[in-house]
Amino acid sequence: MKRFLSFVLISTFLVISPAHSAPNKIAVKPLKLLTSISDSEGTAGFLVAGTSIVLYGTLGDNSFARAIDVNGQTLWNIELDPNSPSIATSGVVDSEGNIWIAGATSLSRPTPAPLPSPALNPDSVTSISEVFHPDLSAVALWKIPVGSTEPILFTSQQSSPVLIRAIAIDKNGISLVGIARAPKGSAGFVTSVNLLGEYGVPVFIGKASTTLDSVVRNVDGSTTLTGASAETIGGKKPAGIIDGLIVKLSKTNTILTVIRSSASKAKRNWSSATPTFLLGGEVVTGKKIESAVTKFTKAYVPRWTYRFLSTGPVFTQGSTYALFASSGAISQLNKWAPKIPQPILLKFNFKGSIIGASYAPSDQSEIIAITNSKELGILCLLRNAQTISVFTVIN
Repeated sequence: MKRFLSFVLISTFLVISPAHSAPNKIAVKPLKLLTSISDSEGTAGFLVAGTSIVLYGTLGDNSFARAIDVNGQTLWNIELDPNSPSIATSGVVDSEGNIWIAGATSLSRPTPAPLPSPALNPDSVTSISEVFHPDLSAVALWKIPVGSTEPILFTSQQSSPVLIRAIAIDKNGISLVGIARAPKGSAGFVTSVNLLGEYGVPVFIGKASTTLDSVVRNVDGSTTLTGASAETIGGKKPAGIIDGLIVKLSKTNTILTVIRSSASKAKRNWSSATPTFLLGGEVVTGKKIESAVTKFTKAYVPRWTYRFLSTGPVFTQGSTYALFASSGAISQLNKWAPKIPQPILLKFNFKGSIIGASYAPSDQSEIIAITNSKELGILCLLRNAQTISVFTVIN
């Protein structure tokens, strides 16, 4: 779900390109298939808890979490909220091994119609009513304690439907970001939750055409929010049709910094951000679609940037990895010129040079997520018409 909504709901950043000075082109290696799962309908994302891979998502009206081993065998499978319609859209594991999954639920216990699946539509804006379900107006956060399969639900009723897009956690608490329905469209939504499940006061960014897609909890207690906007934020007006957006909030939820992309005829977003400020997002200029990968400093100054022909969405991990569906040649890679979009995982060094590249089969038409764990390493979750598959990097 996360990959589609930024352009549906609502720009090219001027940065310095890295010095691509490597004399030899990088050989592109295949990713290694770890496992495939056929009964995977509704999967929105995954995380790794120990040596278990935990899938989460929504099937019909019910959110679920399902743990599998590296061979694809189910270890456990649970409904997160069996007494209410709900969706599960983002997840994370804390330092103690507890699983946290975020989404939305209904505290009025109705039985809603199925939630529609929005599609990427960079040339027009879909009505907000097509994205939100009117009954799902409470933020939901499920904790599955380490060693348990019994979820604990923490909720926070909102005045309008919400869609959680990302979650971040550290020893001091949790941040949730996403989109809230607003009278004139959509507003970016952010709320904090302590580790006891107690919610703070939500903050709304924008009023009509803003979405928040990723969040980083900074060491100074502030938060970095990324997404897209077509309206004035923090006194800064739009430069393009839709701008990629970076917002820094203080501990007290005051806007400290607003950075917008600057291309006048582009539709942009920053849909992925890591704690080391490796950002990824779509760039749509006319009929041209690209993935942007940019490394920022803590002051949000770009260190290096790339643009790659693609289907748009890009998923970043750590300070070195970017995953997207490539649709054209990449000059730094040897013999890479896919005829149809094909998933590729790029690895960068601290200077921004590409130092590794791995690909998945072209039938893996949808990229769902990427994660990294001490036990299993880099994992990519991809989908084709029949299955979802977990791939890893060949060392």
